[in-house]
Amino acid sequence: MPSIIIGTAGHIDHGKSALVRALTGTDPDRLPEEKKRGITIDLGFADLQLGDLRIGFVDVPGHERFVKNMLAGAHGIDLLALVIAADEGVMPQTREHFDICRLLGIQAGIIVVTKSDLVDDEMLTLVEEDAKELVTGSFLEKAPVIAVSSRNGSGLDELRKQIQLLAKAVPLRSGGLVMRLPIDRAFTMKGFGPVVTGTLTSGEIVESAELELLPKQAPIRVRGVQVHGKTVKKAEPGQRTAVNVAGVEVEQLQRGMVIAEPKALTPTQIIDVRMHVLPHASRGVRTRSRVRLHIGAAEVLARVRVLEETAEIPPGHSGLAQLRLEMPVVAVHGDRFIVRSYSPSETIAGGVVLDALATKHRGKVIEKTRLRLKRLESTDRVEKIAALVDASTLQGLRLEGLVAGTGWRREVVKKVSAQAELARAIVEAGGVYLSPESFDLLAKSVLAELTIHHKQEPLARGMLRETLREKVFAHASSDLFGGVLAKLEASETIVSEKDIVRAFSHRVGLSEEEMKLKQAIEQSFIEAGVEAPTIDEALSHAGVNVLAKSHGRKILQLLIDDKTLIKVHNELLMHNTTVEKVKRKLLQYGTEHEPERLIDVGAFKDLAGVSRKYAIPLLEYFDRERVTRRAGDKRLILK
Repeated sequence: MPSIIIGTAGHIDHGKSALVRALTGTDPDRLPEEKKRGITIDLGFADLQLGDLRIGFVDVPGHERFVKNMLAGAHGIDLLALVIAADEGVMPQTREHFDICRLLGIQAGIIVVTKSDLVDDEMLTLVEEDAKELVTGSFLEKAPVIAVSSRNGSGLDELRKQIQLLAKAVPLRSGGLVMRLPIDRAFTMKGFGPVVTGTLTSGEIVESAELELLPKQAPIRVRGVQVHGKTVKKAEPGQRTAVNVAGVEVEQLQRGMVIAEPKALTPTQIIDVRMHVLPHASRGVRTRSRVRLHIGAAEVLARVRVLEETAEIPPGHSGLAQLRLEMPVVAVHGDRFIVRSYSPSETIAGGVVLDALATKHRGKVIEKTRLRLKRLESTDRVEKIAALVDASTLQGLRLEGLVAGTGWRREVVKKVSAQAELARAIVEAGGVYLSPESFDLLAKSVLAELTIHHKQEPLARGMLRETLREKVFAHASSDLFGGVLAKLEASETIVSEKDIVRAFSHRVGLSEEEMKLKQAIEQSFIEAGVEAPTIDEALSHAGVNVLAKSHGRKILQLLIDDKTLIKVHNELLMHNTTVEKVKRKLLQYGTEHEPERLIDVGAFKDLAGVSRKYAIPLLEYFDRERVTRRAGDKRLILK
C-alpha cells in the first residue's frame, strides 16, 4: 500500500493540530503540557486512510521557540500543508516555516486556510491572496488553496480530495539507497523496552534484523516493527515507523541519532556543502561563523568555512562552504540541511550536502576543491563517483567508502563504479579506487624509485618489494600497493618476482671482467658436484679476494636469479645440472621400486653419492619441490 508523509507548517495557533485532528480523528498533541496550554510543543503524529493511500501526518509546533522541534520532523516530508489562519493571515512563523520547507527541497503541497468560519468572504479572499503572494515563484505557486473549518467541517472533503490527487503524483522513493531511519523520538514501553520512531528515509526494516545505531556505532536488533500503530513484518520507505530495539538502553537513545544497515554509513564531523542564504536573512554567512546545523532529525553546532573567494555568502546568494561540526552526525551526499544563526536563533540558510566525508581544505587547493564540488553537483552518477574518488587523493577509496559517502547500496555503487572504470574516470587497483591522476602519480613514483635503485645497484636483480612499499606506499594499504604493482606488471612496465621488483627494461650488464668472474664461480660449483662448496669457498676458488667479496656475492646472486645455481638450503647452493642429475636418479629409483616407491636416507646417500651433511638438505629440497613426500622416516617418490 503506497504511503506518503504530509507535514504541517505555519504560525502558532493557526490550527495545525486541530486540522490534523479533524482529518484523522487523532489528536497529535500527546504531551500533558500541550493539552494544558493548548499549544503544540513537540512533534505529533497521526494517520489517515484515503482509498488505497496511507497518509502519515507530522504535526509540527508553530512557536518560534520550538523551530528546532519542527525541523526534526520536517526532513521526511513528501507533501507540505502550509496552514494559514483566516483571522490572522501570513505571520512571521508562516514565512520561516515556508522558507525551511523550500530549503529542504520539498516539491509539492497545498495551502490550507483554516478558521474560515471566523471571517467573512472578503477577509477570506484577502488572506488567500496574501498566501498566493507569499508562495509566488516557489513550488507552491500553483498549489490549490483550500479554505476549511476544523470546527464545523466545511472544506474538509475538498481538502481530502486534493490531498489524494497530490499524493498520487508523489514519485516513489528510490530503492537503491542504504536503509536509514533518523530518530525523532525515543521512549520505553513496559514489557517491550526501548522504542524509537521516525520517518523511514530509505530501505526497509524487517523484524529480527541486525542493525547499527549511529553515531554511537553500536549494534542493535529489531524486536518488532509498527507502521501507523499496526504491527508489521516490514516497514518500507516513506512510512512513519516505530521500532522496538534490543541491545541498547533507552537512556542511550537521543533525537538525531540514526538507525542504519550495519557498517554501511560513517559518522562525520566535516561536510562540504552548497549553501543557499535566504534573501531576507538578517546577515550573510561568513567564514568562522558559528551556526546551528539541522540535518535529518539532528541539531549540532558548527563552524563555517566559506570556500568562495569572498569568504562570505551574502543574503540571496548561494556558495560552496565547509561545515565543521562540534559533534558527529550521519549524512550522505544529497542530504538537505538547514542553517540557523547561533544567537539570536533564526533561519538564515539551507542547502545540500556534496561531500559528507570531507577533510579540512588547505588554502592552496581551494580552487581545485571548488571544481571538484561542482562535479558533485552533476546529475551524472559516474561523475559523482569520479569526484568522490578524486578527493581521496593517493589513499584511494574502497567500495565501503563510496557507499558511506553516497548512501547508495553496494550493488548500485558497484554498477556505477564499473561504468566509471569503463569511461576511464577512475582506476581500480587491489579493490581500491583511484583517480587516473593519482594512479599515474603512484606509477611514476614506483618507476622513479626503481630507476634510482638500478643506477645505484646495477648488478642487483631489482629492489626489495618491502623497501619499495615503504618509500612509495608507506601511508597506503597493502592492497593498494599490490594492486598498483599488478597493473604495472600487466602493462609490462615492471616485473615483480616474489620479493623483488624491477623495471621491465632493466637488464644486468656485466663487464668482460665480471663475465669471467661469473663463469669462474659457476665452474667451481660444476666441479664440486653434490659436494657443494660454501659461498666463501666458491668465491675464493674463483679468485675473489676478501675486499671484493661483496661484489662477488652480487655476481653470485645473478647465478641464483637465472636459476643456474639452486638454493638447496639456506646458503647451500648447487649447480642446476647437478640437482637435475640427482633428481633423475631418484625418479629412476622410484620406477625400479614399484609400487612402494619408498627410499630412506641411507639409500639416498648411496644413490646420490653424498654424505648425510648433503643428503638431508637435498631430500628436504625435493620435498618442497614435490618430487618426494615424507612418509615416516622414509620418502615417497612421487610420479
